[in-house]
Amino acid sequence: MADTVQDMETDGAKIDEALYSRQLYVLGHEAMRKMMASSVLIVGLRGLGVEIAKNVVLGGVKSVTLYDPAPATLADLSAQFFLREEDVGKRRATATAPRLAELNQYVPVAELEGDLTADAIASFGIVVVTGAPLGEATRINEACRKSGGRFILADTYGLFGGLFCDFGAAFEVVDADGEEPVSGMLTSVSQDEEGIVTMHDETRHGLSDGDHVCFTEVQGMTELNGSGSRPIEVLGPFSFSIGDTSGYGAYTSGGYMHQVKQKQSVSFLPLPQALAAPDFLVSDFAKFERPMQLHLGFQALDAYRSAHGQLPPPSDAAAAAEVLTRARELPGAVESLGAAGSPEAEASERLLRNLASGARGELAPMCAIFGG
Repeated sequence: MADTVQDMETDGAKIDEALYSRQLYVLGHEAMRKMMASSVLIVGLRGLGVEIAKNVVLGGVKSVTLYDPAPATLADLSAQFFLREEDVGKRRATATAPRLAELNQYVPVAELEGDLTADAIASFGIVVVTGAPLGEATRINEACRKSGGRFILADTYGLFGGLFCDFGAAFEVVDADGEEPVSGMLTSVSQDEEGIVTMHDETRHGLSDGDHVCFTEVQGMTELNGSGSRPIEVLGPFSFSIGDTSGYGAYTSGGYMHQVKQKQSVSFLPLPQALAAPDFLVSDFAKFERPMQLHLGFQALDAYRSAHGQLPPPSDAAAAAEVLTRARELPGAVESLGAAGSPEAEASERLLRNLASGARGELAPMCAIFGG
């Protein structure tokens, strides 16, 4: 087996190119190096937690640590595929760790057996939390903020679910869209203050204002070659401006434009601020109000769990009514859920009743969507 594995030295770490060939093709070596340097803590090991843990281990991170001291229940077997009937009553993390470790020999999997203190949290670069009350999630988020770690909160409630990410106040994004950099052939570059670049008639440049480009193989205006990247202003689908070129030689022929991706700094809000002023990733513009309604519903479910020690029972009308009442007590409820008796209110009430009625359910396909 050792004779067929090609290892690549990368900053002191080895990448097994036979094992990670597809991943390397999609992510590239730089992203793979960052993954291999990441220590991950996963809190909560029901269906969603174990789905995340499985994918992280297969991804090839530096290490994975599990935390879930709760005993496994018979209901966990519906979606937690590493638990068996004989594991009921055992700590979820204890029963899951050895089976996760079998997935990838390069990733050590351990259990955090002590308390989940701020010092323990600070030893991990990434913390993923599932199934935790908002109060506990906020405490973990604050510890991650102080230590400079990345925080992800994920939950599913039957056919509903949500994700929250806090990667710090200044998170550096190397590639904002993940698309391949565009390039194209030039037909002319004006010798003036605007520096208008015209592309080949059959090649739309595909750029946006503020994008950066560089040039190669330009004849005549050779100053552009190897001059580094420069921002552009789009003038049309086949032309853009690069600024003053009046001091350069006259363009004669040839040349190629290449887009140069720029790093961006993104600021994330901590969990308490994001709960008060959420910024949603909208996927269905026909239901633009839906994310805020569910945001209120998830908080109402958390309030119900704090009061009763568990999520609402399945199809319990009284419990669903209590969740709806708690949702209406939250800031912004009137605007998002509609005034009582209105058609909007009827639709939002139906949504939240469905959310409450199935909140205890854990469906493997939903875990795969949010955990993948």
